[in-house]
Amino acid sequence: MLRLGITGGIGSGKSTVCRIFEFLDVPVYYADQRSKELVSTQPEIRKAIVHYFGEEAFKDGIYNRPYMAGIVFKDKSKLELLNGIIHPFVLKDWDEFCSKYAHLPYIIKEAAIMLETESRNSIDKVALVYAPKELRIQRVLERDHTEKAAVEARMNMQMPEEEKLKKADLVIYNDGEHSLIEQVLKLHSQLSAS
Repeated sequence: MLRLGITGGIGSGKSTVCRIFEFLDVPVYYADQRSKELVSTQPEIRKAIVHYFGEEAFKDGIYNRPYMAGIVFKDKSKLELLNGIIHPFVLKDWDEFCSKYAHLPYIIKEAAIMLETESRNSIDKVALVYAPKELRIQRVLERDHTEKAAVEARMNMQMPEEEKLKKADLVIYNDGEHSLIEQVLKLHSQLSAS
């Protein structure tokens, strides 16, 4: 079984690409979504987050995302600290997901930060979903109804796209000029045959 990683910067269209793969009956592990679930259910994660970030990290027993985002998206070392707390649990959860689907030709792990972390070691190939920066900003503004400065701040905390392009094994272009469906179907055909 091949483990394919799907990554890309905020607003690149990773989730859209993964939904197409799901339509083709390919299991997709959404690392960011699972990490949110694990933060809510694993006492060890909660204890470590409260230790390093304070009681305000949880409000009425619920993870305080706005509070945490205000900290980690302004300070890269704090983001790395938070990721260091959560990622070991996500990797264990991913291993269990892989075992469940070991009989298939390939499965997918979707994660925003894959090339930047040890998560890269848990997959066989990385496909980068690429879109130009301005298009990505526009998509996030429409999706999240937020301010451009906030989107750019989050982008600045991620690895530059040019660097990701060099590190990725495959590129899926989501720039409005290439057909996403055609690219995914071609990749699906190649991976299913191997």
